[in-house]
Amino acid sequence: MIRPIRRIITRNDEHGKSYALADGLAENVIGGLTEIWMTGPNLPDQSSTEDLGLQSRRLCPPKGGTVFRYFQIPPASETAHLSTEGQQKLWSDLFLSMDAPDIQPDITRDPGMHKTNSTDYIILLSGTITLILDKAEHDLKPFDAVVQRGTNHAWVNRGTEDALLMSVLVSESQP
Repeated sequence: MIRPIRRIITRNDEHGKSYALADGLAENVIGGLTEIWMTGPNLPDQSSTEDLGLQSRRLCPPKGGTVFRYFQIPPASETAHLSTEGQQKLWSDLFLSMDAPDIQPDITRDPGMHKTNSTDYIILLSGTITLILDKAEHDLKPFDAVVQRGTNHAWVNRGTEDALLMSVLVSESQP
């Protein structure tokens, strides 16, 4: 079960006084991603009352934009019973559900390997996780940070509890 994430979205009223436009649980969940906020290619309209956290529908940020999200990865032991083909299908279906069917150029090291054209700032908040790269693996502890720069990678949770991570994805290309 995906952990509920509370988010507070602020704005200024017509007199320039700040208040919370929203204070509640993030409702937009795509696969294991809880979408908090996103921006598009234009400068953000800080006076808008539109909930941009509900607009995100895909893994990658919009061209020239950003996505702020939490994501949760269960222990690998939960899918260890699946065959290699079963695990590949699981990952392929997950990326398809996030409108990212073509981001797996090389799954030689792990069926969850994928590559996006964004710079991703990621912090592990709880649990443990292993970052798999083409040439190495890196174990992370809570509060370790990763700057993912458009490289082929996978996240594997070899622990016993879900790993909770926070990320901001920044598009590499302008519209």
